[in-house]
Amino acid sequence: MTGEQVADQHSAIEALARIDALHRALTQIVLEDGSLENIGAEVARVLDVGVVVTSTDGRERAAAVTIDHRALLEEHDLVDPTGRIRVERLGGQSVPLRSGAEARSQRVAAGGSDLARLIVVKAHGPISDDDVQSLERAAAVAALLITRQEAITAVENKYQGDFLRDLFLHRTGGPNSDEYVAEHAATFGWDLDRPIVVLCAEIDPLQPDTGPVSRLVRRQWQERFAAAWRQVTRGLDSTIPTVDFSSEVVVLLPVDPDNHGHDAVRRAVTAVAGDKGGGRRSFSVGVSRVAASLHELPEAYAQAQRAVEVGRRVHGGGSTTFFDSLGLHRLIALIPDQSELRSFAHDVLGPLADDTTEAADLRRTLQVLLDTNFNVAEAARSQFFHYNTMRYRVSKLERLLGPLSEDPHLRLDVAVALRVLEITG
Repeated sequence: MTGEQVADQHSAIEALARIDALHRALTQIVLEDGSLENIGAEVARVLDVGVVVTSTDGRERAAAVTIDHRALLEEHDLVDPTGRIRVERLGGQSVPLRSGAEARSQRVAAGGSDLARLIVVKAHGPISDDDVQSLERAAAVAALLITRQEAITAVENKYQGDFLRDLFLHRTGGPNSDEYVAEHAATFGWDLDRPIVVLCAEIDPLQPDTGPVSRLVRRQWQERFAAAWRQVTRGLDSTIPTVDFSSEVVVLLPVDPDNHGHDAVRRAVTAVAGDKGGGRRSFSVGVSRVAASLHELPEAYAQAQRAVEVGRRVHGGGSTTFFDSLGLHRLIALIPDQSELRSFAHDVLGPLADDTTEAADLRRTLQVLLDTNFNVAEAARSQFFHYNTMRYRVSKLERLLGPLSEDPHLRLDVAVALRVLEITG
């Protein structure tokens, strides 16, 4: 055996010893009820790398990195403005960085479920095959820890969700209801004794041309969505209640009542949305008025639900709608009988309420005329029509609806009917 072969054999033995030692250390961390931070720190120490454990869409969950490691990721555009690591650009392969450095994403999975990503940055030299084997073992141990954490989170979320539903449905009554609520909120680590807005966030429905999606995949989307909200709110304030209600995530966000919570809500929404990379789903948000006491929370929840529903209908998916900004839509949304609303719209608009291209085109022209107070010249410029074309359209609208240019009451009815169509579809 040559000297070179002996050296290679020694190198292989050392690599196997390092892998086994790392595996034993990581297993001990799990047995001692350790954390992802402990796992990241051990991998970083043994392999002399920077480690970031992220969600499947790149949201940081734990890290053991230096400033230089983060600088390398940012320099190569692998971090978005909200701090999310762009895992979709790393894939499952090594990515060369400057000066011989390298980054790699290792999938963390268990039982066919995608759980997380293990991001590794080596500042000096490439990531070797031995290092990759070590990372695979580390990913397996991390999967074990995450699976355990998710099981605990699921149980906690059930109890928290049941309690919050009872609070919203006035089921926490009795002579000492405030004390009961405060006691149970404290067991969850929540602080409800401050001005709060209720925020309802829902993943937007799939587009009609999207293929069928299984219930399991939808549930995975919802779990990842709820986890993103929990992580963001925990970063803002660990006492913020954040609960998954199966089809929506409900957050009781503390706010400055002077600006109705707009700044706090937009910061949270921006942090959750990121740059929409990594497979994130589009979502809509509804926000209540500021609730100054526990007794106002049930109505605040109803307001947030109405806001997200109306906001999505009026503005489309990906919208954030504040209940106070709904204007006339707020009053329309309070009417529970949708058939009566649709009947009103059809009575007022007649054929313009039909679901046809021509009716939709005339409704757009009608809305522009209402917005310009029936100034025909200004409306023509807004729609890039010739003046005479707009005059013709005004005549056609008045034949269908009545003397719109002369009757302000009729114009009001028509304006309300157009808003009703936006909500009822």
